[in-house]
Amino acid sequence: MALGSFFTRLKEGLARSTQKITEAITTVFRKRRLDDAALEELEDILISADLGAAVASRIIGNFRRTRFGKEVTDVEIRAALAEEIAAILAPVARPLEIARARKPHVVLVVGVNGTGKTTTIGKLAQNYREAGLTPMLVAGDTFRAAAVEQLQVWGQRTGAEVIAGAANADAAGLAFDALGKARAAGADVLLIDTAGRLHNKSALMEELRKIVRVLKKQEPEAPHSVLLVLDATTGQNAVQQVKVFKEMVDVTGLVVTKLDGSARGGIVVALAEQFGLPVHAVGVGEQAGDLRPFDAGQFARSLVGADAVAAS
Repeated sequence: MALGSFFTRLKEGLARSTQKITEAITTVFRKRRLDDAALEELEDILISADLGAAVASRIIGNFRRTRFGKEVTDVEIRAALAEEIAAILAPVARPLEIARARKPHVVLVVGVNGTGKTTTIGKLAQNYREAGLTPMLVAGDTFRAAAVEQLQVWGQRTGAEVIAGAANADAAGLAFDALGKARAAGADVLLIDTAGRLHNKSALMEELRKIVRVLKKQEPEAPHSVLLVLDATTGQNAVQQVKVFKEMVDVTGLVVTKLDGSARGGIVVALAEQFGLPVHAVGVGEQAGDLRPFDAGQFARSLVGADAVAAS
């Protein structure tokens, strides 16, 4: 998918989030003095759009310092919001850099079931293949046959070898074997899928920690990246998921999926403010080209309905 069409998809995907924000802003700010009452209403709008209380407070504080008492229109407010949100997002908009010299760069992919982990791994494999890298995939969610099958389909699509074990096999042992095979094959990237059964948090925590321990026996620095995949439609629940997985493993970056089906795109801003973790990519659909590196400015403008810049 061309970059321009991806930005179009992102804008369309965020339409529900955008509508929620812009309708409220238009109602409040047709032309109005930015006084205490207006700022309070704007703060409520931002919180209700899942940007979170901390982000809302930060933005309102900046507006109070720079625009208090001025006459403003809804267009001016949206443009100013886009700038504020982009400033929050810019430090976390960092693509996942694969160190080719590692052969392989080990990427452990974690998250609760249903967030799109397995699909994200497939899309990453496709993107890496197109960039001239050799990916290898590990079907580490051995409890879900559907996850294994799904990963095998992506393997066929991308020409990537998929390492899978028997049903309910030990995921750590599978990851250990896969790392050995990836090294022998000279693979550039090893993408490891994992289970995401949060109903038994202690068991999941032990499984993930065991995978990390076992990988380190073969490669002390592995995993080199730990990606947490989050579903944008869960809104503020994503905040809790980051907290839980940070307890379990050293999460190094985020991928946010399903922005095309969510009215809660503002959650990305809340996550950036609270955790400061890199947001490596965002997803707006099922195809490989629907997962792209995160662009802070484009996302901010799309979210608040400010004039989007046509990407070519």
